[in-house]
Amino acid sequence: MKEPIFHTVREAAEILRVDAATIYRSIRAGSFPAVRIRTRYVVPAAALRAMAATAVDNGNCVDLTGSTAPVGPRACRCTQPSRSRAARSWS
Repeated sequence: MKEPIFHTVREAAEILRVDAATIYRSIRAGSFPAVRIRTRYVVPAAALRAMAATAVDNGNCVDLTGSTAPVGPRACRCTQPSRSRAARSWS
């Protein structure tokens, strides 16, 4: 089966194993890639693939919050997603 170009927020949440409310909060905060169509949001499948690829390539977590808070010794050392062609479409 061919992968869709966009996922619903609920589908993206299931893929990422988080609650849909978490995705909605991140979208509204401007830290999660989405397209708004009237009152509905959809998430580009390419953005989800790019996030996963960045995490794998860097060997650590991807921070979509844009946080610059200090990272403790046991905390996940997060990086900003790479600005690949798929990632550039986030903005």
